[in-house]
Amino acid sequence: MSAVDIIIQEVAPRDGLQIEPTWVSTDDKVRLIDAFSTMGFTRIEVSSFVSPKAVPALRDAADVFSRIRRMPGIIYTALVPNLRGAENALAADADELNMVMSASETHNMANVRMTGADSFRSFAEIAKAAKTAGVLLNGTVATTFGCPFEGRQSPERVIDLVRRYLDLGVDGITLADTTGMANPKQVASLVERVLALIPASGLSLHFHNTRGLGLANVIAAYDVGARRFDSALGGLGGCPFAPGASGNICTEDVVNMAHDLGLKTGLDLASLIALSRTLPALLGHDVPGQVMKAGRTLDLHPKPVLVRA
Repeated sequence: MSAVDIIIQEVAPRDGLQIEPTWVSTDDKVRLIDAFSTMGFTRIEVSSFVSPKAVPALRDAADVFSRIRRMPGIIYTALVPNLRGAENALAADADELNMVMSASETHNMANVRMTGADSFRSFAEIAKAAKTAGVLLNGTVATTFGCPFEGRQSPERVIDLVRRYLDLGVDGITLADTTGMANPKQVASLVERVLALIPASGLSLHFHNTRGLGLANVIAAYDVGARRFDSALGGLGGCPFAPGASGNICTEDVVNMAHDLGLKTGLDLASLIALSRTLPALLGHDVPGQVMKAGRTLDLHPKPVLVRA
């Protein structure tokens, strides 16, 4: 694996900003990603090569990729919905292509306007292009733990999709709790089954904190062997095609918890908190993160005057 105990993958530039109603300039996106590149991350999801009509907040994906200052040892990832998106991502020199389809047919149609069968036909083309270009390929199963339209998805359905991704030759799999419907018991059970198919180094978990169980789900997955987790600075994000979806688990909150538990992340928590505290001014609203408001667990305060006396 690596010198760290738990790998945190930053997704705020893509999954965090995609739902923001206020335009975040290309300059500000680049500054944000360049800051992440100095904080110890080994994987950063930079943007998404989707239709600008569908996700206007990320219409500058190519410009962002062309302007970021790339650091050695960091994988800069792009989400791609189809072959055209993959070709644009490859032209932008993305290090990894992330394909996404939903376990739920209803959500897949809402999200990418395709059936599951259509998605996999497109993925076969993407996989061929990625392998020819020599870039990494990741397959994400969205709504793994539940869909707001269909409810729970069967573990067998998720396992089948994982197997189909593996048959395409992907380098990694992400199980995504797109709308925060997962619970720790459910997470532990499914992660154990998926880890029988792939090593921990190839599995990522993507949790949202919609119902307050995000960090509990991280611990549940970690305890059964998962080691890679997506998160977003400040707890930004949500799915524009899923009713009720709220932010991703918060990067600095996950890192603070990991450090309190004695787990090495390789990340600079103080710098993460400082950067997170700039988000309200950038976005024009408060963000869900807790540690950026409360400080690290052992950031002590002066004794009250009465006690000092």
